[in-house]
Amino acid sequence: QVQLVESGGGLVQPGGSLILSCAASGNAFSRNSVAWFRQAPGKQREWVTGITSDGRTAYADSVKGRFTISKDNAKNMVYLQMNSLNPEDPAVYYCKLRLAMTDYWGQGTQVTVSS
Repeated sequence: QVQLVESGGGLVQPGGSLILSCAASGNAFSRNSVAWFRQAPGKQREWVTGITSDGRTAYADSVKGRFTISKDNAKNMVYLQMNSLNPEDPAVYYCKLRLAMTDYWGQGTQVTVSS
C-alpha cells in the first residue's frame, strides 16, 4: 500500500508562483512514473504533467513553459513548480502514482489564484 500526501497549495495572485510537493511512503517514486492532475469545480480531472522513473517529463499544453515537475528520489518527493499562475489554473491538484497496475492518489491540495 502506498500513501501519497500533497502539500504547498494556497492563495496566490495572478502571475505568482507556488511549489507543490508530493510525499510518498517507501521508495515508490524511484522506479515508477508519477503525474500531477488537477480538478476545478464542475470540471473533469485533467492530467497536468508527468515524470518517468528515469526523469523524462511531459506537460499539458496549457501549462507548458510555466510548470516544471521534478523529483528527489533520495527524499521520495515529487515537486511541481508553478509559475505565471493565471485564472485558468485554480483547482485541487493531485499527485498520482501507478504501481503494479494500480493507481494511487493523494488527497489533493487546493490552489487558488486571485487578486
